[in-house]
Amino acid sequence: MAKRVKVIGAGLAGSEAAYQLAKRGIAVDLYEMKPTKRHPAFQSDNFAELICSNSLRSANIENAAGLLKVEMRSLDSLIIQSADCNQVEAGSSLAVDREGFSRYITDKIKNHPNIAIHYEEVSHIDPNELTIVAAGPLCEGALSKAIGALCDEDYLYFFDAVAPIIEKDSIDFNKAYYKSRYEEGKGDYINCPMTKEEFFVFYNEVINAECIKPKEVDKEIFFEGCMPFEVMAKRGLKTLLFGPMKPVGLEKDGERPYAVVQLRQDNAIDTLYNLVGFQTHLTFGEQKRIIRLIPGLEKANIVRYGVMHRNTYINSPKVLNHFYQMKKYPNIFFAGQISGVEGYIESAASGLYAAINMAQYLANEDIIALPSDTVIGSMAAYISNEQIAKLVPMNANFGIFHSDIIASKQEKRKLYGTIALGKIEEYKTKLNEKGIG
Repeated sequence: MAKRVKVIGAGLAGSEAAYQLAKRGIAVDLYEMKPTKRHPAFQSDNFAELICSNSLRSANIENAAGLLKVEMRSLDSLIIQSADCNQVEAGSSLAVDREGFSRYITDKIKNHPNIAIHYEEVSHIDPNELTIVAAGPLCEGALSKAIGALCDEDYLYFFDAVAPIIEKDSIDFNKAYYKSRYEEGKGDYINCPMTKEEFFVFYNEVINAECIKPKEVDKEIFFEGCMPFEVMAKRGLKTLLFGPMKPVGLEKDGERPYAVVQLRQDNAIDTLYNLVGFQTHLTFGEQKRIIRLIPGLEKANIVRYGVMHRNTYINSPKVLNHFYQMKKYPNIFFAGQISGVEGYIESAASGLYAAINMAQYLANEDIIALPSDTVIGSMAAYISNEQIAKLVPMNANFGIFHSDIIASKQEKRKLYGTIALGKIEEYKTKLNEKGIG
């Protein structure tokens, strides 16, 4: 395998893809535009930077996101390695110290002898060159146009938003308290309770607050799983009360508040917390004013405001096959959110799978498909399903599993994990037989 592969982008998917190729003895040219050029949503020059939340969601194997992590761990995922090494308390979820997480990945990539890093912006994609496009959902400019040309301009996009982060020392614990909803974990979340009167004041201020106007607003589409807080609020009171501000399971002294704002630990030294579900594109001044209306956060010191950014993705069912490989240009694979998956771990998993598939392609081997009763395989099947007329980005979930199991919902979730991990082991055995494991 003397050929070289170009990987465009050193985010979660690109870093994972580069690592998977390099560990298999394949030379990688990894292209990253930071620090030469940096999108406003980014804060550091490290690879695999987490922009939105620091949570990688559930670690429970009976949850699709949790099972996906176990599958990736079994396949030696760099992203999961880093998450395990930089974990912070978050109940039943896997959350990380975001700086330590990115630094670990950056060090691994920079120190790998098979990876050459090029700090420059890519403006052209050669269909004859072995390439994994993992440019990320913030792709723009010349590279965006190059991808558009490859895909016959068959582009879609949606807008995404980032939650604010505050200093723990600025929280008033005479009002706020630790507890996890439904008693999960050790009470790792900080809760700011509201009375009915406090909630209605807060709600009215949110729905009337000034927002930053995004470009091309007439085409604005929000992914349901990362809906800006103010957009949720404008859908009605119950959207918040049954969503991010749900008070169920968060009683204090035997009484349930009318609404609750939760904060989740954002770094290992326990000094920063993010507002759960408060991704937003309000102006910075409005964010400060409204956050300080929350009981316990009257003197909140905001170290990072929420920002708005456009997430770009291709209409994969028309462009890609089950292996994240272009139908028209087989030398080119895609990975990450630009391929139509949604979420940190899902992006990394697509980079892992695309890289393994590229390795098989380079070896002139028939590519082994992970079946749709694994999480990784079900995501690949979803984004390449030609029956989907208009792709909507989707997190890992059991709804896209292809399984004939007849059992109760709870029993199915247990069986899904057993079956999926068995299929992963079979997959690894086949790769090893090909010398690609």
